Amino acid sequence: MSGFEVDRVVDALRHVRGEWRDAQKRPREAAGREFPSRDALSTLIEQLKGALFPMRLGPSDLRQDGEDFYVAHTLDVALHALLDQARLELHYVARHAPRPAAEIEAQARDAVRAFAAALPGIRRLLDTDVVAAFQGDPAAHSVDEVLLCYPGVLAMIYHRLANQLYQLDLPLLARIVAELAHGLTGIDIHPGAQIAGGFFIDHGTGVVIGETAVIGQRVRIYQAVTLGAKRFPVDAHGLLQKGLPRHPVVEDEVVIYAGATVLGRVTIGRGAVIGGNVWLTDDVPAGASVTQAGLQNEKARPAAQPLPVAAT
Repeated sequence: MSGFEVDRVVDALRHVRGEWRDAQKRPREAAGREFPSRDALSTLIEQLKGALFPMRLGPSDLRQDGEDFYVAHTLDVALHALLDQARLELHYVARHAPRPAAEIEAQARDAVRAFAAALPGIRRLLDTDVVAAFQGDPAAHSVDEVLLCYPGVLAMIYHRLANQLYQLDLPLLARIVAELAHGLTGIDIHPGAQIAGGFFIDHGTGVVIGETAVIGQRVRIYQAVTLGAKRFPVDAHGLLQKGLPRHPVVEDEVVIYAGATVLGRVTIGRGAVIGGNVWLTDDVPAGASVTQAGLQNEKARPAAQPLPVAAT
């Protein structure tokens, strides 16, 4: 590649990498890659999708009498790849809290074994999400259509797998899986979010669900909905406090329409309806309806008046 001064660029990039590693106090990765691979996780999640839904998300030439063989082979490959990635994350963490390699290996194997055991339950939960999408969208013609086509369903496949990794103390792998889904669908769900069955995200683009959000059964939300944090407490040193409950609790059978923003550790009561483009930072009682019009009317009332909500 004459004329592009590639050797000089290579030298400069090596220098920049060295500066970064020195600043981060990172040792040289002499033994090869020591950090999980986004590409490897993308491949194994595709394999797990096929194992969960072989006749819909598996290979196009698969026949039903070959399902078990395909699922067994695919799981074997995917779970061994996941074990490799789990080892990488746990060894990475052990840089800051050293412990015996045998202990790390045992934790990685136990985590992958537990992940595999959880897959039938994940499939059952996903079945409820698929049915919720079919029943909740008049434009859906079949459950197969929503499984194959709906970004909200795809996002939930990734989320339910990522959430299991998160629960098994593999948060970096979980976050990578969540961001793969974000890139594919435009739906940003933190893997720590707790989401019960029958969850339906309609359209989906721009949805954000934070780490400590808790969502009940049969909840439906639309595009551009945010379940976010209102404030970020800091410690005595001015550093953000992590892991505190800071996102909404959405109880069973709530509907949140497009563009609504719900912030803070508020509770949206069972069966409540939140209208489009509402900005909400207070609890909502069960069965209530909150609309933009109601919020605008509130602005004209004395400050002591409560937010008007009408039972549905």
